[in-house]
Amino acid sequence: MHGLSYLAIFGSALLLSLVLTRAVTRVAIRKGLVYAPPSDRHIHQQPVPRLGGIAIFLAAMTVIWGFVLLAPLVGWSQPVPTKMLALISGTATLIVLLGLFDDLWSLKPRTKFAVQAIAGVLLYVGGFRVVHMHVLFGQRDLGFTVGLLITVFWVLLITNAFNLLDGLDGLAAGSAGFATLTMFAVHLINGNGPMALTLAALAGAIVGFLPFNFNPAKIFMGDCGSLFLGFMLSAVALPTSQKSPTLIAVAIPLVSFGLPLLDTILSVVRRFLSGKPLFTADREHIHHRLLRHGLSHRQAVLVLYVVCCGFAFFSLLILNGAIVGAVLAVLAVGMFVFVQRLRYREFAELGRLAQRTMDQKQIMTNNIAIRRAGEELLRAQDSDSIRRILVAAFEHNEFDGFEVSYFAPATAGAYEFAYQWERPNSGNSTKCWSLQVDLVASSREQRGRLTAYKSLSLPLKMDINCLTSTEFTTPLADALERAFHEPAATFDEPHLASLEASPVVQ
Repeated sequence: MHGLSYLAIFGSALLLSLVLTRAVTRVAIRKGLVYAPPSDRHIHQQPVPRLGGIAIFLAAMTVIWGFVLLAPLVGWSQPVPTKMLALISGTATLIVLLGLFDDLWSLKPRTKFAVQAIAGVLLYVGGFRVVHMHVLFGQRDLGFTVGLLITVFWVLLITNAFNLLDGLDGLAAGSAGFATLTMFAVHLINGNGPMALTLAALAGAIVGFLPFNFNPAKIFMGDCGSLFLGFMLSAVALPTSQKSPTLIAVAIPLVSFGLPLLDTILSVVRRFLSGKPLFTADREHIHHRLLRHGLSHRQAVLVLYVVCCGFAFFSLLILNGAIVGAVLAVLAVGMFVFVQRLRYREFAELGRLAQRTMDQKQIMTNNIAIRRAGEELLRAQDSDSIRRILVAAFEHNEFDGFEVSYFAPATAGAYEFAYQWERPNSGNSTKCWSLQVDLVASSREQRGRLTAYKSLSLPLKMDINCLTSTEFTTPLADALERAFHEPAATFDEPHLASLEASPVVQ
């Protein structure tokens, strides 16, 4: 089929979508089928119709089946795959009805997943399936069970990825439009006319809907629209896995759907790290973070359109198998920088964990020094021994100093200064934090207090539990008890003036 035929399909779907979207908007308003945002996580404050997905669905399907009926008249040279188109249309109708019910009555997540899984199974049975995955399993077929599970997982992933992205006016529709045009080009290059026909109609329906959905939106696509678009794109991507079981076949759809997939992965990871339910809605999606960085509604959408253009460009570059590795490497670096700029707290914590992993050897050295001090304090009999053991232990960690006080019951329960140590050149620190630990002896009597402090400039590379555990505090308390029961026990007071001059914030 000539390029003009695809252009005619696209244009027909676009015009029909414009007409249907306007009609659906009017009917929804007249019938009171509008959406009033129920929480502060939503951008809009005024009720807006939420059934725009119906217009997209009807426009795309009408043009597709209209072309099938008119195929002999337009010079379509290939046999019309009516069974394949019927399968896509039937399962897509199931998904649209699911989204419509959810828009009107709010279904539970497990219900939506179950219906989507059924649609995925129907696709697999009808021939839309993952047959083999060369990247993981070589040339072997996956078999019925594994292939079915991967196919259903793929359908669930892509369908719900576009649904999660539907948070700003025009964002999900625009992202789906870029992905649709990209997959159209891929199928056109691979000579898959039926899939190119389907995608041309779908792209036209999306573009016709966008003028009504761009900020400020006159109508939302709703779940019936976002689920429909995600499902259609997941379905049309499946044939590529059968024709070329290589890294290219796997990478092209993944990169084409890069923005919704990235947002979904970030959502799952950050909710897991934060201890939140995975299916709880929040205001931490990529588009919400852009708004928080000061972008307007339209600016955030346009920035994400540029991101979608980038993913589309890289997915087409992957068609050149010679540079696929370089393309994926550049893409990975770009996504890393982009996510870093969003400043997610959860990923900052992952960075801290990575840094701590690299510092683990030093952490172990510092921990061992404290544990060794606990063992040596068991044998300490005088103040000089205590002082030597403690200084040797604290010289190996990042604390700037410590102070040991002895609990003296004879002086009305007050603490008496025993010993202080301060790291050389640490007296210039103006901001400190401290750790204070009560020292309880084996007799279960409180015998003293240890206060360790440090500046805020460097992280502490040790486990605080080593200082607070009874393996260290009890031997120190017992040692103080023995030392202060010596008849001639005396304690020096070095650096006392510098301690008083250095503020310690507890």
